[in-house]
Amino acid sequence: MRACIARVGGTNCDLEMKIVLEEYKIKAEIVHMKRLIKEGLRGYDILVFPGGFSYGDYVRAGAIWGKEILAKMRREIEEFIESNKLIIGICNGFQVLVEAGVLPDDGISEVPKAVLATNISAKYECRWIYLRVEDNGEVLRVPIGHGEGRFMPSSNEILMDLIKNRCIIFRYAKPSGELANGEYPYNPNGSIYDIAGICNKKRNIFGMMPHPERAFFGWQMPDNRGKKYGDGKKIFDMILGGIIESHSMEKN
Repeated sequence: MRACIARVGGTNCDLEMKIVLEEYKIKAEIVHMKRLIKEGLRGYDILVFPGGFSYGDYVRAGAIWGKEILAKMRREIEEFIESNKLIIGICNGFQVLVEAGVLPDDGISEVPKAVLATNISAKYECRWIYLRVEDNGEVLRVPIGHGEGRFMPSSNEILMDLIKNRCIIFRYAKPSGELANGEYPYNPNGSIYDIAGICNKKRNIFGMMPHPERAFFGWQMPDNRGKKYGDGKKIFDMILGGIIESHSMEKN
Protein backbone atom coordinates (compact mmCIF):
# COMPACT_ATOMS: atom_id res chain seq x y z
CA MET A 1 0.00 0.00 0.00
CA ARG A 2 1.32 3.44 -0.96
CA ALA A 3 0.57 6.85 0.48
CA CYS A 4 1.28 10.27 -0.98
CA ILE A 5 1.87 13.05 1.55
CA ALA A 6 1.48 16.26 -0.40
CA ARG A 7 3.44 19.37 0.50
CA VAL A 8 3.97 22.96 -0.58
CA GLY A 9 5.86 25.90 0.88
CA GLY A 10 4.81 26.25 4.52
CA THR A 11 3.85 22.60 5.13
CA ASN A 12 5.50 21.41 8.33
CA CYS A 13 3.83 18.18 9.51
CA ASP A 14 4.72 15.97 6.54
CA LEU A 15 7.53 14.05 8.24
CA GLU A 16 5.37 13.23 11.29
CA MET A 17 2.71 11.84 8.94
CA LYS A 18 5.30 9.74 7.12
CA ILE A 19 6.51 8.23 10.40
CA VAL A 20 2.92 7.42 11.45
CA LEU A 21 1.99 5.75 8.16
CA GLU A 22 5.20 3.71 8.12
CA GLU A 23 4.25 2.38 11.55
CA TYR A 24 1.34 0.69 9.71
CA LYS A 25 3.77 -0.73 7.10
CA ILE A 26 2.44 1.72 4.51
CA LYS A 27 5.02 2.97 2.02
CA ALA A 28 4.72 6.74 2.42
CA GLU A 29 6.28 9.33 0.12
CA ILE A 30 6.40 13.10 0.61
CA VAL A 31 5.63 14.69 -2.76
CA HIS A 32 5.75 18.38 -3.64
CA MET A 33 2.63 19.78 -5.29
CA LYS A 34 4.52 20.70 -8.48
CA ARG A 35 5.51 17.08 -8.97
CA LEU A 36 2.04 15.88 -8.03
CA ILE A 37 0.42 18.06 -10.71
CA LYS A 38 2.89 16.72 -13.27
CA GLU A 39 2.81 13.02 -12.37
CA GLY A 40 -0.68 12.58 -10.88
CA LEU A 41 -1.94 10.18 -8.22
CA ARG A 42 -1.60 6.89 -10.07
CA GLY A 43 -0.26 4.12 -7.86
CA TYR A 44 -1.28 5.74 -4.57
CA ASP A 45 -3.93 4.36 -2.21
CA ILE A 46 -3.87 7.22 0.31
CA LEU A 47 -3.52 10.98 -0.18
CA VAL A 48 -2.64 13.13 2.82
CA PHE A 49 -2.75 16.91 3.18
CA PRO A 50 -0.76 17.55 6.37
CA GLY A 51 -0.64 20.45 8.76
CA GLY A 52 1.35 23.64 8.48
CA PHE A 53 0.81 27.03 6.88
CA SER A 54 0.52 26.32 3.16
CA TYR A 55 1.66 29.30 1.10
CA GLY A 56 1.87 31.27 4.34
CA ASP A 57 -1.92 31.00 4.79
CA TYR A 58 -2.31 34.23 2.85
CA VAL A 59 -5.91 35.21 2.04
CA ARG A 60 -7.32 32.51 4.37
CA ALA A 61 -5.84 29.37 5.88
CA GLY A 62 -5.64 26.72 3.16
CA ALA A 63 -7.28 28.95 0.54
CA ILE A 64 -4.47 29.17 -2.02
CA TRP A 65 -3.64 25.46 -1.94
CA GLY A 66 -7.32 24.56 -1.99
CA LYS A 67 -7.97 26.64 -5.11
CA GLU A 68 -4.82 25.25 -6.75
CA ILE A 69 -6.19 21.74 -6.26
CA LEU A 70 -9.54 22.77 -7.66
CA ALA A 71 -7.95 24.38 -10.72
CA LYS A 72 -5.19 21.89 -11.52
CA MET A 73 -6.13 18.50 -10.04
CA ARG A 74 -9.90 18.41 -9.88
CA ARG A 75 -10.40 15.36 -12.11
CA GLU A 76 -7.51 13.49 -10.44
CA ILE A 77 -9.06 14.06 -7.01
CA GLU A 78 -12.55 13.12 -8.22
CA GLU A 79 -11.24 9.83 -9.67
CA PHE A 80 -9.35 9.14 -6.44
CA ILE A 81 -12.56 9.60 -4.44
CA GLU A 82 -14.65 7.55 -6.87
CA SER A 83 -12.13 4.71 -6.59
CA ASN A 84 -12.82 4.59 -2.82
CA LYS A 85 -9.25 5.58 -2.04
CA LEU A 86 -8.53 7.45 1.16
CA ILE A 87 -7.96 11.20 1.58
CA ILE A 88 -6.88 12.66 4.93
CA GLY A 89 -6.59 16.35 5.81
CA ILE A 90 -5.23 17.38 9.21
CA CYS A 91 -5.33 20.96 10.51
CA ASN A 92 -4.14 23.00 7.51
CA GLY A 93 -4.94 19.94 5.41
CA PHE A 94 -8.54 20.05 6.64
CA GLN A 95 -8.65 23.75 5.76
CA VAL A 96 -7.37 22.87 2.27
CA LEU A 97 -10.04 20.21 1.74
CA VAL A 98 -12.78 22.62 2.80
CA GLU A 99 -11.44 25.42 0.59
CA ALA A 100 -11.22 23.00 -2.36
CA GLY A 101 -14.86 22.01 -1.84
CA VAL A 102 -13.93 18.38 -1.10
CA LEU A 103 -15.47 18.46 2.40
CA PRO A 104 -18.23 18.44 3.47
CA ASP A 105 -19.39 16.47 0.42
CA ASP A 106 -18.90 13.29 -1.59
CA GLY A 107 -17.39 15.10 -4.56
CA ILE A 108 -15.94 18.51 -5.28
CA SER A 109 -18.05 21.64 -4.98
CA GLU A 110 -17.10 24.81 -6.86
CA VAL A 111 -18.31 26.85 -3.91
CA PRO A 112 -17.18 25.63 -0.45
CA LYS A 113 -20.03 24.40 1.72
CA ALA A 114 -18.28 25.34 4.95
CA VAL A 115 -15.48 27.48 6.29
CA LEU A 116 -12.83 27.16 8.96
CA ALA A 117 -12.98 30.71 10.28
CA THR A 118 -10.79 32.66 12.68
CA ASN A 119 -10.95 31.31 16.23
CA ILE A 120 -13.59 33.07 18.26
CA SER A 121 -10.84 34.01 20.74
CA ALA A 122 -9.05 35.81 17.86
CA LYS A 123 -5.87 34.08 19.08
CA TYR A 124 -3.66 31.27 17.86
CA GLU A 125 -4.66 28.32 20.07
CA CYS A 126 -1.89 25.83 20.83
CA ARG A 127 -2.42 23.28 23.62
CA TRP A 128 -3.81 19.84 24.48
CA ILE A 129 -7.58 19.42 24.22
CA TYR A 130 -10.14 16.63 24.63
CA LEU A 131 -12.16 15.00 21.86
CA ARG A 132 -15.20 12.78 22.09
CA VAL A 133 -15.50 10.03 19.49
CA GLU A 134 -19.09 10.24 18.26
CA ASP A 135 -19.45 6.53 17.48
CA ASN A 136 -18.50 5.19 20.90
CA GLY A 137 -18.20 8.15 23.29
CA GLU A 138 -14.51 7.54 24.00
CA VAL A 139 -12.60 10.60 25.18
CA LEU A 140 -9.17 11.22 23.64
CA ARG A 141 -6.50 13.80 24.37
CA VAL A 142 -4.67 15.37 21.43
CA PRO A 143 -2.96 18.70 20.69
CA ILE A 144 -4.15 21.58 18.54
CA GLY A 145 -2.25 24.41 16.87
CA HIS A 146 -4.33 26.76 14.72
CA GLY A 147 -5.62 30.29 14.36
CA GLU A 148 -8.48 29.47 12.00
CA GLY A 149 -10.29 26.35 13.18
CA ARG A 150 -13.88 27.45 13.75
CA PHE A 151 -15.92 25.04 11.62
CA MET A 152 -19.00 26.76 10.24
CA PRO A 153 -21.23 25.10 7.61
CA SER A 154 -22.71 27.48 5.07
CA SER A 155 -26.27 26.52 6.03
CA ASN A 156 -28.21 24.75 8.72
CA GLU A 157 -29.20 22.11 6.13
CA ILE A 158 -25.57 21.13 5.67
CA LEU A 159 -25.13 20.78 9.44
CA MET A 160 -28.27 18.63 9.62
CA ASP A 161 -26.95 16.45 6.78
CA LEU A 162 -23.66 15.95 8.62
CA ILE A 163 -25.55 14.87 11.74
CA LYS A 164 -28.08 12.70 9.89
CA ASN A 165 -25.41 10.87 7.87
CA ARG A 166 -23.14 10.39 10.90
CA CYS A 167 -20.37 12.37 9.22
CA ILE A 168 -19.30 14.13 12.42
CA ILE A 169 -16.49 11.95 13.77
CA PHE A 170 -14.99 14.00 16.61
CA ARG A 171 -16.39 16.76 18.82
CA TYR A 172 -14.66 18.95 21.38
CA ALA A 173 -15.31 17.83 24.94
CA LYS A 174 -14.46 18.33 28.59
CA PRO A 175 -12.16 15.88 30.40
CA SER A 176 -15.25 14.14 31.80
CA GLY A 177 -16.50 13.34 28.30
CA GLU A 178 -19.29 15.89 28.51
CA LEU A 179 -19.49 17.91 25.30
CA ALA A 180 -17.93 21.37 25.38
CA ASN A 181 -21.21 22.99 24.23
CA GLY A 182 -19.22 25.87 22.81
CA GLU A 183 -17.56 26.65 26.13
CA TYR A 184 -14.04 28.03 25.90
CA PRO A 185 -11.38 26.68 26.32
CA TYR A 186 -12.85 23.17 25.90
CA ASN A 187 -14.09 24.21 22.48
CA PRO A 188 -10.92 26.10 21.53
CA ASN A 189 -12.18 27.87 18.42
CA GLY A 190 -15.98 28.24 18.65
CA SER A 191 -16.82 25.52 16.10
CA ILE A 192 -20.53 24.99 15.55
CA TYR A 193 -21.84 21.87 17.33
CA ASP A 194 -18.34 21.41 18.83
CA ILE A 195 -17.21 19.90 15.52
CA ALA A 196 -13.54 18.92 15.48
CA GLY A 197 -13.50 16.38 12.65
CA ILE A 198 -15.77 15.15 9.87
CA CYS A 199 -15.88 12.66 7.02
CA ASN A 200 -17.88 12.25 3.82
CA LYS A 201 -20.82 9.87 3.46
CA LYS A 202 -18.66 7.20 1.83
CA ARG A 203 -16.22 7.51 4.74
CA ASN A 204 -13.13 7.71 2.58
CA ILE A 205 -12.41 11.43 3.12
CA PHE A 206 -11.48 12.59 6.63
CA GLY A 207 -10.71 16.07 7.90
CA MET A 208 -9.93 17.25 11.42
CA MET A 209 -8.33 20.25 13.14
CA PRO A 210 -6.50 18.51 16.05
CA HIS A 211 -3.17 16.77 15.38
CA PRO A 212 -3.30 13.00 16.05
CA GLU A 213 0.16 12.60 14.47
CA ARG A 214 1.52 14.64 17.37
CA ALA A 215 0.01 12.23 19.90
CA PHE A 216 0.72 8.93 18.15
CA PHE A 217 3.47 7.61 20.41
CA GLY A 218 3.31 7.38 24.17
CA TRP A 219 6.33 9.63 24.62
CA GLN A 220 4.45 12.45 22.86
CA MET A 221 1.65 12.45 25.44
CA PRO A 222 1.73 14.74 28.51
CA ASP A 223 1.33 11.69 30.77
CA ASN A 224 2.28 8.49 28.95
CA ARG A 225 2.88 6.21 31.96
CA GLY A 226 5.17 4.01 29.89
CA LYS A 227 2.70 3.30 27.09
CA LYS A 228 4.08 2.65 23.62
CA TYR A 229 1.29 4.51 21.83
CA GLY A 230 -0.75 7.61 22.57
CA ASP A 231 -4.36 8.57 21.85
CA GLY A 232 -3.46 9.64 18.32
CA LYS A 233 -2.97 6.01 17.33
CA LYS A 234 -6.59 5.26 18.18
CA ILE A 235 -7.62 7.97 15.72
CA PHE A 236 -5.44 6.58 12.96
CA ASP A 237 -6.71 3.07 13.70
CA MET A 238 -10.22 4.39 13.01
CA ILE A 239 -9.25 6.25 9.86
CA LEU A 240 -6.93 3.66 8.33
CA GLY A 241 -8.71 0.50 9.47
CA GLY A 242 -11.07 0.22 6.51
CA ILE A 243 -8.52 0.75 3.76
CA ILE A 244 -5.95 -1.56 5.38
CA GLU A 245 -8.57 -4.31 5.66
CA SER A 246 -9.70 -3.75 2.07
CA HIS A 247 -6.13 -3.86 0.77
CA SER A 248 -5.45 -7.06 2.72
CA MET A 249 -8.53 -8.74 1.21
CA GLU A 250 -7.46 -7.72 -2.30
CA LYS A 251 -4.02 -9.26 -1.78
CA ASN A 252 -5.56 -12.53 -0.60
